[in-house]
Amino acid sequence: MDFEDKDSERPGIAGGDPLPPEDWERFGRSARIEAIYSEHRPQITRFFKSRAPTQDVGDLVQEVFSRFASARGGLAALVEGPGAYLVKSARMLLAEYGRADGRRHRSQHDSFSDEHEGASDPHAALEARDVLRRAERAISRLSPLTREIFLMHRFEGLRYPEIARIKGISVKTVESHMTKALAAIKRARGKQ
Repeated sequence: MDFEDKDSERPGIAGGDPLPPEDWERFGRSARIEAIYSEHRPQITRFFKSRAPTQDVGDLVQEVFSRFASARGGLAALVEGPGAYLVKSARMLLAEYGRADGRRHRSQHDSFSDEHEGASDPHAALEARDVLRRAERAISRLSPLTREIFLMHRFEGLRYPEIARIKGISVKTVESHMTKALAAIKRARGKQ
């Protein structure tokens, strides 16, 4: 039997001929990806070694090639410049890795001030209570007008001109009463 086609130099598939299995196409794609892996793995490994912790390099290289191999539509095997494509993928993966690493570190962060804010030092609490008690005592010993001006300013938030208008006195007099009140509180706080 003669298998040569006299009309054409290349034999073709005739209408009744069986088609090759689909696995042949996947085998060709797989072989192309394996060749790309063998050729570019050292370059991608060097890229990650200079930018990521040593223990993560193997996983990152594997992830880059895994993403490359599973690219949509089988386009990975058709990429003409796979080296540049893989380096770009490695850069993007490294950025993702950095963001995820940052989130992991923030979630594991144990802030001393946040954790212990509610649990204050009992000695400091006693001391603060004592200072507050002395300040209250000093305020109670002020003259009624000085005490009232101090309370209007500090607790009601009124400004000196407003207090002067309400009390019918000058702003200078309000300032003088505030100075007396603050000096008395300062002396009381200073006594241990």
